Amino acid sequence: MNASPLLPACCTPLDAHWPLPTVLPDTVLLSTHFDPSQLLGDDFRRSAIEPPPSIQRSVAKRQAEFLAGRLCARAALQQLDGSFVVPAIGEDRAPIWPGHISGSITHSTGRAAAIVAHKQHWRGLGMDLENLLNPERAERLAGEILTPPEMQRMAAGSRDQLALLVTLTFSVKESLFKALYPIVQQRFYFEHAEVLEWNEQGEVRLRLLMDLSSEWRNGTELEAQFAVQDGQLLSLVSIRA
Repeated sequence: MNASPLLPACCTPLDAHWPLPTVLPDTVLLSTHFDPSQLLGDDFRRSAIEPPPSIQRSVAKRQAEFLAGRLCARAALQQLDGSFVVPAIGEDRAPIWPGHISGSITHSTGRAAAIVAHKQHWRGLGMDLENLLNPERAERLAGEILTPPEMQRMAAGSRDQLALLVTLTFSVKESLFKALYPIVQQRFYFEHAEVLEWNEQGEVRLRLLMDLSSEWRNGTELEAQFAVQDGQLLSLVSIRA
C-alpha cells in the first residue's frame, strides 16, 4: 500500500503484509512502525486526526502510539469500504467502530496495527501486540495471568518456553476480551478464560470459564492464532458471523 500524503514523519508507510499464520478472508489488516521522538506538535492536525483530551495531555509515547493506531484503522476502513472514519474512544476506552464494522487496534513498543471487517463476515475481532516478557518477569507475573491448570501445564513444560507461554497467555486473553466484549458488553478478566493448548505453528485453543451471555457460556471453546517477530508477539481472536 502506498504511503498516505497525511502520514507523519514518526510513522513508516503503512504495511499490508499479513503477519499471522492464517489469513482471514474479508478482512483488512494494516500496520506501521512509529518513533515517538519524531512526533511533531502539529502531526495530529496534519494527519486530520483529532486527539481526545486524554491523549492531548499525555506523553509523546502515548500520543505517537494513538496516532499510529488510528492511522492504521482509518486506512484499513478506507480500504475495506471507502469510508474515511477515525474510531473515537468510548467511555470504556475501546474504539468506537461504525455499526456495521468489527475491528481491533493494538500497539506496543514502536509498532501499531489495526484489523477491520464487515460484521456480516466477522462478528468479533480482537488483536493484541505484546513485547515478549523476559523469564524473570514472566515468572513473577504468571500467578496473575494463568489459571491453576495453566500453572500446572507451565510447571510440567520446558523452562525455555516459560516466557513465551506467559506472554502468549496474556496476549490471547487480551485479544479474546477485545473480540467478545463488544458482543457481550460484559467485562471479564484473566481468570475467566484459559489456554487449553497451543503449538509452534501459531494455533491456540481457548475456553471460557464463566457465563458471559446465553450464547457465550462457561465451557465455550474458541480458536486464536499468534506469531512472534522481532521480540514481539501478535495474537488474534476472530469470531465468524
